[in-house]
Amino acid sequence: MAAAWAVLAVLLVAAQAASAAPVVAPAFLWAPKNYGFRSDDAKEVVHYQTVSPKGLAKSVLEEGGWSNLMCSKEDAQKNFDIAIVFLGSKLQSSDISKDKQIDPALADTLKLSFTNSEFSMAFPYVSTSDDEKFENSLLAGFAENCNSGFERNRVTYTGTCTVTGQDMKKHRSMDSIRDLVTSRMGNNPSGQTDLVVFCSGGFEDLDPAKSEGELLSELVAMLKKSGAKYTILYASQPSGLLENPSNLPLGRYLAEKTNTTKPGRGKCDGECLVKSTLLEGTFVGIVLLIILISGLMCMMGIDTPSRFEAPQES
Repeated sequence: MAAAWAVLAVLLVAAQAASAAPVVAPAFLWAPKNYGFRSDDAKEVVHYQTVSPKGLAKSVLEEGGWSNLMCSKEDAQKNFDIAIVFLGSKLQSSDISKDKQIDPALADTLKLSFTNSEFSMAFPYVSTSDDEKFENSLLAGFAENCNSGFERNRVTYTGTCTVTGQDMKKHRSMDSIRDLVTSRMGNNPSGQTDLVVFCSGGFEDLDPAKSEGELLSELVAMLKKSGAKYTILYASQPSGLLENPSNLPLGRYLAEKTNTTKPGRGKCDGECLVKSTLLEGTFVGIVLLIILISGLMCMMGIDTPSRFEAPQES
């Protein structure tokens, strides 16, 4: 009986550890045109691994091709006029697969941008923490993976961002970003792309207040109208209830909603097999534990006499 209670205690500790998992949020990277900065086809690619903000920065640089844009290189080629990092504060990974969205404009903009762009990647599970601002972790990841070739003086941000380090230009309106885009179109001799960090809330003293979806939609519409070559990374640092990344359906939801999924992309890979095996083993262990406890309780409930009377002689 003591062994059964010990197993139950271990399961409770494991459940508490799972419930203490960090909040996870999705990230989407897209460019309406490939513009030749990636030779392979990378449309509607989904990465199911859980990554940190710095891990996201590394994947965006290496797999998303941003190393050609953000890192200083002698043979740098100007593929884009502007790169945007849009940081939200509400969207969680589980929200994407829900029928009723908190911000329908945001969900529609992300869905259309992800499916209609020639280059698009999704990172369903990005772990976030309140210990450090997402924008600082992301910029630190860019700097670390660029091997000291990341020039922070080419980074600008909106007024609601909390960026530490050297002074950087602050945009106070959408017109300011439009002026930057216009000035960089065809006039960037250094070959490096400017990066604009657009934080949730948009601009200081924004009246009337706009939702994330409205701001992102307005930003995308402005970039399209300008004719600039652009790429956007959307990420979120939500605050609220904690979630367990292993229980979130976003990865499969994205795969199922993709109309042009390549053969084999929706199959269960090595990580999927490991998780499914562990889940099956957990269910079997719980069933066996219930059977064991039930059996012990039944045996303890059997009431038998301690001695039997001797048979009477006739």
